[in-house]
Amino acid sequence: MRVHLATDHAGLEFSQQLQEHLRAAGHEVVDHGPEEYDAVDDYPSFCINAAQAVANDWAAGEFSLGVVFGGSGNGEQIAANKVTGVRAALVWSEATAKLAREHNNANVISIGARQHSLEEAVTLVDTFLAEPFPGEERHVRRISQLREYEGTGSIAGKEVLAPTNSDVPAVLPAAEA
Repeated sequence: MRVHLATDHAGLEFSQQLQEHLRAAGHEVVDHGPEEYDAVDDYPSFCINAAQAVANDWAAGEFSLGVVFGGSGNGEQIAANKVTGVRAALVWSEATAKLAREHNNANVISIGARQHSLEEAVTLVDTFLAEPFPGEERHVRRISQLREYEGTGSIAGKEVLAPTNSDVPAVLPAAEA
């Protein structure tokens, strides 16, 4: 299986060691960076690139999955979820890694490198990669609703608030927060 990886400085060592583990298990690994340690690098572009590669594979009918790392995994998950067609899940246990695939057909997971040992992270990744999506109707229905909203901003037959302004600031000034 093709596995796309990305991280920032906080997960670089995990990513390098995970790549060795995945290749030894027979997976095709695509590293989206960074290539070297930089204490002030920014995760968004690395994680977006890995997520976009997964989305591109799926659009081409090729099955692949992605794994993104960072200190907590939160920002990396947010970055990956900005890519149309990606369902990235933050995983912190074997159960959440399994359910990410089983219930959500997640195609990317995010792991906090400062929250887990390498051995724990390897277990989370292996669990995620091994779990098939069983395709139960209720899960397919929910995933379809997410995809519909992603493409149209609405869900047929459901009440969903319409966006009022697409130019929402990324950060509010402290006085307004």
